[in-house]
Amino acid sequence: MADHPIRRLGGMTPLQYARTPNMDALARNGKTGRLVTIPEGFHPGSEVANTAILGYDLNKVYEGRGPLEAASIGYEMRCDDLALRCNIVTLADGKIKNHHGGHLTTEEGAKLIKLLDSRLGNDDIRFIAGTQYRHLLVIRRGNKHVECAPPHDHPCELWRPLLVRPEDGWADKADSGRITGRETADLLNRLIIESQEILAGCGRDADGKLSIWPWGGGYRPAMNRLCDIYPQISSGAVISAVDLIKGIGHYAGLRIIKVEGATGLADTNYEGKAQAALEALRRDDFVFLHVEASDEAGHDGDMELKLRTIENLDRKIVGQIYEEVKSWRGEPVAIALLPDHPTPVEVRTHVNEPVPFAVWNRNIEADGVQTFDEESCVSGGYGMLRFNEFIETFLNDV
Repeated sequence: MADHPIRRLGGMTPLQYARTPNMDALARNGKTGRLVTIPEGFHPGSEVANTAILGYDLNKVYEGRGPLEAASIGYEMRCDDLALRCNIVTLADGKIKNHHGGHLTTEEGAKLIKLLDSRLGNDDIRFIAGTQYRHLLVIRRGNKHVECAPPHDHPCELWRPLLVRPEDGWADKADSGRITGRETADLLNRLIIESQEILAGCGRDADGKLSIWPWGGGYRPAMNRLCDIYPQISSGAVISAVDLIKGIGHYAGLRIIKVEGATGLADTNYEGKAQAALEALRRDDFVFLHVEASDEAGHDGDMELKLRTIENLDRKIVGQIYEEVKSWRGEPVAIALLPDHPTPVEVRTHVNEPVPFAVWNRNIEADGVQTFDEESCVSGGYGMLRFNEFIETFLNDV
């Protein structure tokens, strides 16, 4: 939900412009700062940012988005698998029109993936259904050293120049027992082209055509559970409509909670997610609640929708949780509020910039910041934190 100043909003960001009394109360009664969530050399993706927020060293555990999607879906990766996130996108006029196939429903997406698997799948290629437009492509003995363009980073750009290519130095090289980078890139590009023929006429948009778009590939990651890293966390839960977040939670040893009506879009079940978080907090030491709606609005360049999602988040989630836990006498409860990365509506993709954060508990010493936004938190008492410094500070301040 972090953003840039927008002229149409009088030079304010959506966070500054939106009515957010509950977020502001957390900031006013708590302590604030800014957080760097993207390590040097990494793409500012949600898989990178959320893994860093949880305290993991990306240089040691990062394997791309695909393996996280696999864990969430329930696919147990083999040692020779390459797992890739597989979007269903819309192409029009030779360009990527959108990264979500016109906001496919989960049922629509599952039918398309089943069709693709029946036509293109074999012992070495598998299409596995996920949620909405977010699915999984598994290539046995595939090579992760290929360059794939995340489709949400390239709206309205020509798609052919964005096709998969091997990383420098890997065209004719391969990890042990795998095909080369060039062979992997050629295979993925063939699947992209052939998917367009198979999905012809299946889209909602008469001016566009559907296509798969694989990216974020990697092998099975080696992540320790949070309970093995932080003694404050003996049990935990994750709540999200997004497969990659649930995948991070799976490898982190968090219990995955599904909420009916959680969509990852602006129509998500905010109240249901808040209630699920409160119930989980009565049982677990740590709850990671993720809401995707503002990010999707940013990718669509929809300022009005982004404002509405921020206000819904404030009223239906932050307010519910904040007011409830304040009444839990004798319980050492703490709340941290933050975006994972900015998705500015006038850029329509993620940017690598620090995000504001606020931490509240009953005993914390307020730092004088009155509102929760990108500018106010610059003067917060925590200053600028980086990566694992955030969760370590948060857990130690409870």
